[in-house]
Amino acid sequence: MIEDIKRYKLTYTIIILNSIVYLFSSFFSQSFIDMDMKTLVNMGALYGPYVVQEGEWWRLFTAMFLHGGMTHLLMNMFSLYIIGRGAEMYFEKNAYISIYLFSGLIGGLVSLFVHPGSVGVGASGAIFGVFGALAGFFLAHRDKVATHARAFMKDFSIIIGINLVIGLSIPSVDVSAHLGGLAVGIVGGYVLSKNPKWILAYSAAMLAVMILMGRFLSGEYVSTLV
Repeated sequence: MIEDIKRYKLTYTIIILNSIVYLFSSFFSQSFIDMDMKTLVNMGALYGPYVVQEGEWWRLFTAMFLHGGMTHLLMNMFSLYIIGRGAEMYFEKNAYISIYLFSGLIGGLVSLFVHPGSVGVGASGAIFGVFGALAGFFLAHRDKVATHARAFMKDFSIIIGINLVIGLSIPSVDVSAHLGGLAVGIVGGYVLSKNPKWILAYSAAMLAVMILMGRFLSGEYVSTLV
């Protein structure tokens, strides 16, 4: 187990961080099973009026480490455990971190557009980004990794099944964030598996996308709520 942790430091670090934040949220919610919605908002959950209208864009980041309950946390961390270790084998650390963060952030922006008045939390968008990165890797090197395709599709089925359960059972989970993160991850996985040195260009492109999405939301948000 120790060797496994040393080998996949980033994945286990993210799992630990999410677990620590959950402990804090459970303390303030006075429940270890289900989180109080007001507590989640106070701790940095996504809530459109606060993010867009009040300029609290930092919530795009903090919401990635909050979860609506124990089931939500366990399913997400199990998904990351399966997918994240694979990504660490194929991508450099900087690429892994960039894909994870941008997938979660842009997934959050997509969520704000689709559900402007809802409260959103969870690492699902970022996790789907890591999953998408693996898809991008296999797409970029499909001629060389044919033997791994079946294993990847098996993991794909597991993750899709898990997140369908999450989406149907937890109101604060947003499938649109999953899809947004997945798209960001596929692009990142494809580009950075072709050439890891393109990470600056990828990061710059994702920042530009975030800025454009933020400006669009600022201009359209009021009318969307109406």
